[in-house]
Amino acid sequence: MNKMPTERRAAILSALVEGNSIASTCRMLGVNKVTVLRLLADAGTMAQRFHDVTVRDLNTRRVQLDEIWSFCFCKAQNVTKENYSPERGDVWTWVSLDADTKLVTNWLVGNRGGGCANEFVMDLAERLNDRVQITSDGWEAYRTAIKKAFGTDVDYAMLIKEYSAPREGHARYSPPICVAARQTVITGNPDEAHINTSYVERQNLTMRMGMRRFTRLTNGFSKLLDNHKHMIALYYFNYNFARRHQTIKTTPAIAAGVTNKAWTMVEFVELMEREEAMIGGRISDYKPAKPGKNAI
Repeated sequence: MNKMPTERRAAILSALVEGNSIASTCRMLGVNKVTVLRLLADAGTMAQRFHDVTVRDLNTRRVQLDEIWSFCFCKAQNVTKENYSPERGDVWTWVSLDADTKLVTNWLVGNRGGGCANEFVMDLAERLNDRVQITSDGWEAYRTAIKKAFGTDVDYAMLIKEYSAPREGHARYSPPICVAARQTVITGNPDEAHINTSYVERQNLTMRMGMRRFTRLTNGFSKLLDNHKHMIALYYFNYNFARRHQTIKTTPAIAAGVTNKAWTMVEFVELMEREEAMIGGRISDYKPAKPGKNAI
């Protein structure tokens, strides 16, 4: 199988996680769009599997939950009978964050319904060792999902924010102003000083600013849902394992004790290449018997 040198593949992936679109990456590095998309598919698949194997048995104490909106192909209001597909329209990324280490514990890409909430929270519960304090926003789907996944073995509270009316005119694309925030204890005895979602919301801002697919009012949005998922997985690998967090002065993965080094994109590509050699083909074409459970 013909492939580019390791350093060149790493340069392409680095460009993507630093906020460049597919088209701009192709122009900067002189590579074909199909080549970049194939590399993204392999890298995203590898990043997801690596995360599923590595980010487990966590001694997390406080978790914050949130969702971030994006869309694929077009916004929901622009989906018609002619262009309809279940993979087009609004897309939500559910995110959990360790408030102390800033580690993104898990994520799920889907809709904003109860089914995705249940799957997302159940996956979170399977990664944790001990009782934790969880804070979410006021989205009602969390109540049922957390009860199913944790029962009463959790300290859970909602931070319910109230917003002013949507802005008009030139400010209509800006978020409404938060005018009040109310803490509501749902289960257990959460520490009121840590009932907040500020850290996960800040991480969502980092992702929106650092990934072209989430940038508002551009044409860099995702056209295919699979590519959207691959890019998110690659982004979270870079966020957790390679990018040093400005507050904790190291990577979230090191702070959480799931690795002992800060990864580079070259090392990640070398990991991909070892996997490719083992399976004898492209990573994204290989379907493990039990995804997320195989050693890498």
